[in-house]
Amino acid sequence: MTNAQESVGFIGVGYMGHGMAKNIVEKGYALTVMGHRNRAPVEDLVARGAKEAKTPREIGAASSIVFLCVTGSRQVEALIRGPDGLKAGLKPGSVVVDCSTSDPNSTLALAAELAEAGIDYADAPLGRTPKEAWEGTLDTMVGASDALFERLKPVISTWAGRIVHIGGTGDGHRMKLLNNFVSLGYAALYAEALALSQKVGITPKRFDSVIRGGRMDCGFYQTFSRWVLEGDENAHKFTIANAFKDLTYLEAMADAAGLVNPIGNAVKNSFGVAMAAGGAERYVPMLTDYIGRLNGTDLVPANQN
Repeated sequence: MTNAQESVGFIGVGYMGHGMAKNIVEKGYALTVMGHRNRAPVEDLVARGAKEAKTPREIGAASSIVFLCVTGSRQVEALIRGPDGLKAGLKPGSVVVDCSTSDPNSTLALAAELAEAGIDYADAPLGRTPKEAWEGTLDTMVGASDALFERLKPVISTWAGRIVHIGGTGDGHRMKLLNNFVSLGYAALYAEALALSQKVGITPKRFDSVIRGGRMDCGFYQTFSRWVLEGDENAHKFTIANAFKDLTYLEAMADAAGLVNPIGNAVKNSFGVAMAAGGAERYVPMLTDYIGRLNGTDLVPANQN
């Protein structure tokens, strides 16, 4: 099958998926999307030329490549299996690409299950934010055979600017968990450092005047800090619930590898504090609120001198 003949399905047109799917259809691929609880992205994509399907099975029947961009492994498993699942509609020779941050153990099990039906499976989790998804400049780390990677690369290139073929199936999700461990570790560090800074009389703006532009500065810090410094709720749209989920996947991966991971568990527990306090649907930079309150201080956004 040539690239021009690929028909693409997309499930999960939320914060990241909407922009990704927009780029696929605008760059010439036939696209079918599945209904979403938020109708606005679906209607936007249909207006751009996509078709809408009602079930995963319908998506599978209409597509040679299906991208999934959902919360995690449990949602992926539910979409693939069952009488109306993708597996029931996909033809031999088709491909499922999981762009979610998923449990590598589940990824490998699904790959083996689909291989029995002649269906390929790859993982291509994402880096960066919805802004880059819309612009078509996301990062992705792809787990796939060499031949499958070459087939997928032209389609992935519609929404990604930096594509790393990290290894075989499952390796994309393994690397994504490592990547998120580093980034969420930064988040836990920043939240605790800002709380301590405030406790000893150094405001976030004064803290920022030292970190910004120095060796400890980075792109993650710059989006993370906009909540405390500017009150920008949307600078870093990744929920605390998703962060906590990813850190539990990391813990399972470490356990399977026989690794003692005290720092990983400490980071997970920082997010667990926010989860227990009702912060599941708030965004990662707002971890500062919960760590601050735990220590008797409020880091009031956009109100620090």
